[in-house]
Amino acid sequence: MIDRLREWRTIGLLAALLIAQGPATAGRIKDIADIQGVRGNPLWGYGLVVGLNGTGDDSEVSRRAMANILRRSGLVLNPKDLASKNIASVMVTAELQPFARKGSRMDITVSTIGNASSLQGGTLLMTPLAGADGEVYAVGQGALSVGGFSAGGKSASVSKNHVTVGRLPNGATVEREELATFAENDTVTWTLRNPDFATADRMAQAINKAFPKAARAVDAGTIRVLLPGKMAPQEITAAIHRIGMLDVQVDQPAVVVVNERTGTIVVGQNVTISLVAISHGSLSIIKQEKESVSQPAPLSRLGTTEKVNRTEIDVHEESGSMQVVKRSLSVAELARALNALGLTPRDLVSIFEALKEAGALHASLKVI
Repeated sequence: MIDRLREWRTIGLLAALLIAQGPATAGRIKDIADIQGVRGNPLWGYGLVVGLNGTGDDSEVSRRAMANILRRSGLVLNPKDLASKNIASVMVTAELQPFARKGSRMDITVSTIGNASSLQGGTLLMTPLAGADGEVYAVGQGALSVGGFSAGGKSASVSKNHVTVGRLPNGATVEREELATFAENDTVTWTLRNPDFATADRMAQAINKAFPKAARAVDAGTIRVLLPGKMAPQEITAAIHRIGMLDVQVDQPAVVVVNERTGTIVVGQNVTISLVAISHGSLSIIKQEKESVSQPAPLSRLGTTEKVNRTEIDVHEESGSMQVVKRSLSVAELARALNALGLTPRDLVSIFEALKEAGALHASLKVI
């Protein structure tokens, strides 16, 4: 009964979302496109976390790394002398923002690479963070924020959230700048996050209204904007700001996305179907194995008592009447037509797949 209620709630939520969709809305250019050359760069590094309360990994790698760190301070120790579960080997990752300057701070993520059970209460030692070119761009250090806890004994344990990954807000300092190049030969190139010829053309038209004859759509995902020559840096920044705030009518392709594992269905606003008749029913086969005893007749000298296995099979087939679904003009009408059939989300997945095979679904069907 509970599963049935969840299914109907899912249908109701799907219908509400689809019916609530109105005409295509406009979006700001800065929200639908990125400037070519303005991007972050991933950084990573190997580090050690200390101060753990017996939840470290006690691995040979961790002990050797700690011995090497102490050797820089003039202490020469055998790694075996550092046998303790208060340290853990970790990988530290971060993203260097495109306009980060030397001395600015950024967040880092710390993840265990050994069998440490928790990073709670640990402190990351100074860790160089390098880019893909091997150059060090930042240095991280500080107390970890795990956002959970883990505790246990010999017979029981309790934990909350993922305690083998921690965060250090503003835990790294930028030591080397990676300046973004976004204007070449007085040209700024914008790339659509979801390439589409119609959206690219509308975006170029919107820019040309603000900057006459400045923009042209190169392809479905690239729009080049030619800025007036000899502009000062602050003028280029102001021009990009004005372009980013312009509204563009975003064209949405006709797509139906289904997830059969969870019963999730997402229908794009431009999806339509041809005039079809749909009948959908389900077949259930219930098989039960039972054991019974077979006994001979009273006073019989020949029969013996035997155990007998019996198989019972019940077949239930739901009746499905043929329903005509007219060609939909909107997603709201399509949702109402399918919901009128009384289908569950998993039934809807099968219906959309059948409509695609029949050539009646005028949209791309993506199964994830």
